[in-house]
Amino acid sequence: MKKRIIVQGRLNADQRAELEQHFELLDPLKSFDITDEHVQTALGQAHGIIGSGLPISSELLDAAPNLEVIALISVGYDTVPVDELTRRGILLCNTPDVLTETTADTGFTLLMATARRVVELATWVKAGAWEASIGPDLYGSDVNGKTLGMVGFGRIGQAVARRGALGFNMKVLYSNASPKPEVERELGAERRELDQLLSESDFVCLTVPLTDQTEKLIGARELEQMKSSAILVNIARGKVVDEGALIDALERGVIRGAGLDVFESEPLGDTSPLPGMANVVALPHIGSATHETRTAMAQRAVDNMRLALTGERPLSPVNEEVLT
Repeated sequence: MKKRIIVQGRLNADQRAELEQHFELLDPLKSFDITDEHVQTALGQAHGIIGSGLPISSELLDAAPNLEVIALISVGYDTVPVDELTRRGILLCNTPDVLTETTADTGFTLLMATARRVVELATWVKAGAWEASIGPDLYGSDVNGKTLGMVGFGRIGQAVARRGALGFNMKVLYSNASPKPEVERELGAERRELDQLLSESDFVCLTVPLTDQTEKLIGARELEQMKSSAILVNIARGKVVDEGALIDALERGVIRGAGLDVFESEPLGDTSPLPGMANVVALPHIGSATHETRTAMAQRAVDNMRLALTGERPLSPVNEEVLT
């Protein structure tokens, strides 16, 4: 009998066909309400789940006694109880590497757009307000030659830094748990403690994972340490920033602006002032949202699932101890 998989993420026809060669694909679930009889039946049959943003809970895992593998179509897994999966012998896989460059593109796009006031001025032009050459009140800031402070210096952080150092002659500072001597030599990057990085940088870009230690890492105290001309870019997770403190800092001119792809609550509610603020560029969490990258992420998840359920080592396991 073929093993059964619930596919909750977007796969193309070729990817579905590849899985169907080896497994039975169960119908996608409209919800993960485990009080629903259909959900209980599907979970009870499933050996694998592919998807993103999955609401993995103890109750869901209790309803899925045959579950062996969860293959995320994402690199982040901060909402997944990894320790509990490991305790139950369930393998978790994610999709690093394939989204690094695209997410770095998004980060640097936010940096440029906020510095040069691209969205604000494009809206101004569309509104028919361009009647003469602009004056100093609408000027932006240079990027070339400025100081870029990276908070987090993993794959994505390093990719953003390369764009700044090699493309825009920026001085790169970074705050990270461990030093990165090879990247320091490549980019001339210098490691700093967070407080010093914040005070020296013209642009601060966040790429740290969300953990208990990084939740609200950037709050009122940290924002006060930044230059009044500085711009904050967040492509990490929304909860890395104290959003209320950021709104207050932007309104009071503590920092000049922010480019945000992530937020504490997504989608943003109607009550959030951030989308309407002139000094904010707000995107709907599009870090990896290109056709090419999303296809590659889905393929990585397919490969991880196929390999894991056929007894081979997957490409990117998170809790490798399950394999031993």
